[in-house]
Amino acid sequence: MPQTTTDIDRTVERYLAVWSEPDAAARRGAVARLWAPDGVEFVEGAQFRGHQGLVERVAQAYELFVGSGEYRIAREEHVTVHGDIVRLTIQLAYARGPRAGEVAWAARVFLVLDEDGRIRQDYHLTVRPLPAA
Repeated sequence: MPQTTTDIDRTVERYLAVWSEPDAAARRGAVARLWAPDGVEFVEGAQFRGHQGLVERVAQAYELFVGSGEYRIAREEHVTVHGDIVRLTIQLAYARGPRAGEVAWAARVFLVLDEDGRIRQDYHLTVRPLPAA
């Protein structure tokens, strides 16, 4: 089923929101709504497969980055769609301190959607690594 601009916008907004969701049950539900049951994410040489693997991945990323209060999830405005592929740039911006709002990390994200608009494959290609601690 072809996705409308509204469908894509809603998918992108829900995708960004899942990484900032503090409630574990709400995160689990968001993962189930966003990704196909056999969905997979590829990031930095790692793969996270199926809803359980993705729930664990999103929870870990939340705890490390957003839950710590150090960063907030942001994105560049431009989203590109080609058939069942959605491309966007996701960012971690500093949430506090003198660098608040500055981008600390960024990745190009390619989402391959299934016929129901759920994510089958999710690729993160880092374009701006986090600074060394």
